[in-house]
Amino acid sequence: MTSTGYAFTSAYLKGEEARLITSEHVDRMLSAPNIEGVLEVIKDTDIGSYLGEVTLKSFNDIDESLWVYLARCLELLEGFKMVPAEVLTILSAYKVKYDMLNVKAALWRVATGRKARLIPVGAIHSCGLLDRLVNAENLDDIMELLTRCKLGNYADILKQHEPHLSGGASSRLKVDARLDNEYYRNLLNITRGCPDALMFSKAIGILIDLTNLQIISRAIIEGLGLEAADYAIGGGAMLLGETITELLSLKLSDVPQRLEHTQYRDAAEEVSSGYDRTKSIAVVAEIVEVHKLRLIKEILAPRVLSPLMILYYLILKEAEIRDLRLILKAMVDGIPLEETKSYLVLAS
Repeated sequence: MTSTGYAFTSAYLKGEEARLITSEHVDRMLSAPNIEGVLEVIKDTDIGSYLGEVTLKSFNDIDESLWVYLARCLELLEGFKMVPAEVLTILSAYKVKYDMLNVKAALWRVATGRKARLIPVGAIHSCGLLDRLVNAENLDDIMELLTRCKLGNYADILKQHEPHLSGGASSRLKVDARLDNEYYRNLLNITRGCPDALMFSKAIGILIDLTNLQIISRAIIEGLGLEAADYAIGGGAMLLGETITELLSLKLSDVPQRLEHTQYRDAAEEVSSGYDRTKSIAVVAEIVEVHKLRLIKEILAPRVLSPLMILYYLILKEAEIRDLRLILKAMVDGIPLEETKSYLVLAS
């Protein structure tokens, strides 16, 4: 692809970045008296402009609108003819994470009969088949949809592990882990033939490590023991098989010391102290997300005229939506907004 395509994409993404919610917006939102006040604070941002034009009667409306907004952003980017093919390949591969979230939700619905809310992002959504996934009645329906959307490798995993899907929560977690491993394996594979392959691989390795740190922390809290090693994801940068097994044998408070010479020590320390303070397992994901952006930013933010630009953009947009969702959910639930600040990615 010519440098013109990368120059165009770089300029577009930098322009989008300039219209993101910032830490200054966050500080002002935390002082807003109501949802209307929050929207007033962010009206100069792209997401704020979008939300100002939709009807928000409940948090479900807010939640759906945020995901529709993300889908719109990605579809707009995909529609530009000048975007390099390598960038679109990364974008397409990355979006499969939402297909996996949706498939897991559909599998849960099949197993329990409970209604599943799906995210309007990913290949299944792009194929216009998300409604069919919502209403899937059995595993065959889900596998058929995956195959139709050129995600047959994930359908194969479901077929291979079909007996586990009718088992308990532990068995289903193993299937989830197989899907996640396949997702990250595919991401790592596309890095091999693209410019900046080494930096791309390093960034994906960090994402895998942080996902594994989250799995390890939750497993220790829930007392799952070494069996949780089956849920870990391969291909990480630093947290590999033996290290993961060792960490699973520790107390949560001992994990930071074991990671003392890694870039994940601070995250582990905050997870330990956060759980000790709140006794809520939800803080694990919230704290890990904060550190994900910090670590990825160090690698990706300086990259221009490179396929890595799209990965940084995607992570920034997800962080923005996550933060706004946390703030608005706290407001709807009557939780003091200051209590959410330490879990906001963009506040740091």
